[in-house]
This record gives sequence, structure tokens and C-alpha cells, in this order.
Amino acid sequence: MIGRLLVTGGTGSLGRRVMARAAAAGWDPVGTFVSAGAPTATVRLDIRDPADVRRVIAQVAPDAIVHTAAGRDRNDWPATADGAAHVALAAAGIRLVHVSSDAIFSGRLGEYDEDALPDPVYAYGAAKAAAETAVRAIDPGAAVVRTSLILGDGRGAHEVLTHDLIAGRVRGALFTDEVRKPVHVDDLADALLELAAGDHAGVLNVAGADAISRYELGVLVARRDGLDPALIPAASLAALGLSRPPDLRLTTTRAAKLLSTRLRGATEFVRPS
Repeated sequence: MIGRLLVTGGTGSLGRRVMARAAAAGWDPVGTFVSAGAPTATVRLDIRDPADVRRVIAQVAPDAIVHTAAGRDRNDWPATADGAAHVALAAAGIRLVHVSSDAIFSGRLGEYDEDALPDPVYAYGAAKAAAETAVRAIDPGAAVVRTSLILGDGRGAHEVLTHDLIAGRVRGALFTDEVRKPVHVDDLADALLELAAGDHAGVLNVAGADAISRYELGVLVARRDGLDPALIPAASLAALGLSRPPDLRLTTTRAAKLLSTRLRGATEFVRPS
């Protein structure tokens, strides 16, 4: 199935790429924005408002929805959790792909497959876990995609943070013992489009092939962009006694069998051209 695709959060880093990749693949994509439009995001939508969500979905009449939107503030429960429920309710009968996060886990287990139960340790992870629960209860046929750090086009949050730390625009550090499996934004976008055109139901982990620390990832970004990695401040969660999730490795065995999209590792896609 390829037809009209509604992309919530069409002005975000992921939403923009889903829109572009969808158009190239033959979809008719329609993107939403909440406070600042863009050439590719033409419909205003406040996912915190259930009536607004119903109005937009009725107006666009999509064949499928990729829900990338979440709160602009990481503690924005009404957008991240309630918003996902509003979309799932209004999307009755429409193919739905919901984007979730490895932030729903504490990081104490290290590896997490699709059957792992959420045990978040901070507000954003709790909101994402609640969003998953709502979507799966309302629409058991929806695809719920858990992913990790998204980067690869220079606009990813980790890429921006690395540049800002090196330039001294922000204070902080990249942690040497905080492990993730970063995914390229194009790989994730292509996987979401595959799922939008298919019928997979339930959770699917979509992350990159490499488990790597945030600090090591920053070093790769710096080298790719011609910056000095020695200027990246490093720290460890253990030394500082922080309660952030240390090790969030999403297993992707199921995705490798289901998807034709190859999920590259950071050591492959974050390197000088």
C-alpha cells in the first residue's frame, strides 16, 4: 500500500526525513506542524487537543499515519503521552505507525528485546511508555517502533550537542558509560515507511547495529565534521552518581528478518566522506 501519508511532527528532524523519503518512494505525504510551518509541513496540528486531531485526520483522510510528534519539552506529558492516545483514537481504521523510544527502559538490563517491559527512570521515558500502552490498547494492529539516538544528517540532537560542547556554547559532558545503538535518520525513516505500507502489529525495535557510548559517538561526529575530539568534555554516570539509563541496547534481530531496510551502525555512517 502506498497512498496519502500523514506525518505528525513534520517539522522535526525525523519528520522532515520521513516526508522526503515518502515523496521519493511514491507516497503523497502531508506533514503537520504546531508552531512553525515549513514548506513540507502544511497542516497545523496540536496533538494535545483531541478535537484538533480528529479534525486534521478527517481533513487529510490519510491511508496511513506515521506519528513522530512528541512534546517539545521532554516533560510535556500532554503532548507525548496524551497526544499519542488522541492520534490512535482518531486514526480508527487507518494504518498507524507510532514512534517510541529506548527511554522507556532503566538501562539496568543492557539488552532489550520487543518483549521487555518498560521501567522508566525519568519523566520523558514514563510519557513514552504511557504512549505505547495507550496506542497498543486502542489499536492492537498498530506498529510501535522503539528506536534510539537518531542522527546522520547533522541535525540530530547528539550531533548538535557535540558541536555546542566543543564550541563552549553549552556546559556539560558526554558520558563514557552511557551506551546506545544510534540509528541513521534515513534508515529509520525508510523502516517507518516500510511498516506504514505493511501490516506488522505490535512492538518492533529499529536501531543501529553498533552499541556505542555517547562519548564515543561524539568523537565520531567530531572527526566527521572536522572538529577536534580532544575538546569534547567527558564524564561518567558512575563517577557522578547520576540515575540516567546507562546501557540501552535494543536487539534488532526481529527487524532484520522483517524489514528490507538495512540498519547501519554508527561506525559505518558517522565517518568523514
